[in-house]
Amino acid sequence: MAEIVYVLNGPNLNLLGLREPEIYGTDTLDDIAGRLEDRARTLGLSIEMRQSNHEGHLVDWLHEAQSESARAVLLNAGALTHTSLALYDAIRSIRTPVIEVHLSNPHAREAYRHKSFVAMAAKGTIAGFGALGYELALDAAARM
Repeated sequence: MAEIVYVLNGPNLNLLGLREPEIYGTDTLDDIAGRLEDRARTLGLSIEMRQSNHEGHLVDWLHEAQSESARAVLLNAGALTHTSLALYDAIRSIRTPVIEVHLSNPHAREAYRHKSFVAMAAKGTIAGFGALGYELALDAAARM
């Protein structure tokens, strides 16, 4: 059985493809999931793709990733990136490596997006490459 990588997506990412396409692109979360599943197969991995608009679900799924011995978690926490001590604490409390993913480059945007609680606990961050960032993060997870 292939090792699993959790791909967790936070608030408003269910609206990808519709929400501010000039910033986030036209790919939907389903489009991204399809490409990730294809890439995962070539890497000998499988993915568990999830999205929630609720912080607690993301915390629970981070804990689950560890209990399921996931190889890694790819986390696009959306706006929670900049506000959530709960996600910071959850990432710090598990041994499973977390790779932060952002479609846009938060450092090239509004000042309030420059601080990431997720980045302070994550193994690394991939940002600014649009939907390709998820595939880059999956490649990183495979090589860790």
